[in-house]
Amino acid sequence: MGFAVVIAFLSLFLLGFPVVYAILLPSIAYVVIEGLPLGLLAQRITYALDSFPLVAVPLFIFVGNLMNLSGITDRIFRFAYTLVGRIPGGLAQVNVFGSLVFSGMSGAALADIGGLGRIEIDAMKKRGFDPAFAGAVTGASATLGPIFPPSIPLIVYGSVTSVSIVQLLVAGIMPALVCTALLMLTVFFVATLHKHPRAERRATAGEMALALLPALPAIVAPALMISGMTLGIFTPTEAAAVTAVYVIIISAVIYRELTLEHLWNSAVLTARSSSAILIIVAAAALFGWILAVEQVPQSFAAALLGLSKDPLMLLIIANLIFFVAGMFLDSTTATLLLVPIIAPPLVMAGVDPVQLGIVTIFNLMLGLLTPPMGLSLFLVADIAKVSIKQLLRALLPFYIPLLTTLAILTLAKDITLWLPRMIAQ
Repeated sequence: MGFAVVIAFLSLFLLGFPVVYAILLPSIAYVVIEGLPLGLLAQRITYALDSFPLVAVPLFIFVGNLMNLSGITDRIFRFAYTLVGRIPGGLAQVNVFGSLVFSGMSGAALADIGGLGRIEIDAMKKRGFDPAFAGAVTGASATLGPIFPPSIPLIVYGSVTSVSIVQLLVAGIMPALVCTALLMLTVFFVATLHKHPRAERRATAGEMALALLPALPAIVAPALMISGMTLGIFTPTEAAAVTAVYVIIISAVIYRELTLEHLWNSAVLTARSSSAILIIVAAAALFGWILAVEQVPQSFAAALLGLSKDPLMLLIIANLIFFVAGMFLDSTTATLLLVPIIAPPLVMAGVDPVQLGIVTIFNLMLGLLTPPMGLSLFLVADIAKVSIKQLLRALLPFYIPLLTTLAILTLAKDITLWLPRMIAQ
């Protein structure tokens, strides 16, 4: 019956059913056919949502929305332009660097694209950049958000696997910095080759200070949040609440641009986005419970370990599975459905669960840039006003640094685990 439920889900999904229906309908049918009480449905769904770590999800979404509406993203953009606008690529370099800074508060790829990305693409188009190239840089740099703390996908992964969310968030810092460096290097070569525009002169120390001053309160937030978590002052969920309060305070007191309308619109957008995520969490919890009862994970683990018991080989296999899954499923759904099945045999074989978390989420972020699902592709194409075909052609050079980062995360686990080990000591 467990495999029948999986086949039913895949069939409904391929037929075009919304993913929530594709998960729920086979799950409900299983409960009815097996003669289980219907109250079990409500029990499993309620149990899944009764999770303290998941409270961080709407809080970080709220932070991202509030930053967009209260003008904080504009200040981050101006500071990034002053700092790196003179490097070959100009605004394209700003795009990458700004995404790293913004992701330190929003924690989501689509929030980065919809917020700072919209500003960056418009600015690049006005400076004479090709719209497809502007969209490609924005989509590629948005992969930084979900691995740099705070990361909503890593919070979901931690809640599914019971791995320390603090360890996961800290583990994402070095990979995000490596990916940022590789993306900026790629922009350097592409911009030099095509003679893209850049700032006419290097900013003076005084100009950098003037640009840093208004952006500093926003830039400090990730450092406060990370240090608070690592020192044990607050949990990741409490860190999300502290960050939300902090953004409200700096928007109202320092920047003086916060209005009741901003708060209301941010809350409405947060409710919509959070509902979309949490309804999938609830449905996937019921689906996962059925698979556990039918011992599907155990069967898969036996089959996977039968192929190889070498941790690296199993991690490469997991890479392929998650990369393909990311082409079709959004990151939340893929994490909730696949991680409970794939993670146990890999951890048993010796793969570190923290490294696996970073590799998993980065794979799924690459899926956001890969057809046919490609949510980042569709959002970027809409903002840049280009076709998917034009965007994919411009994205081709950026797959090199992204795939190189993935290879580094897979083969050199110390890049991921160094900081968490330092904190644990």
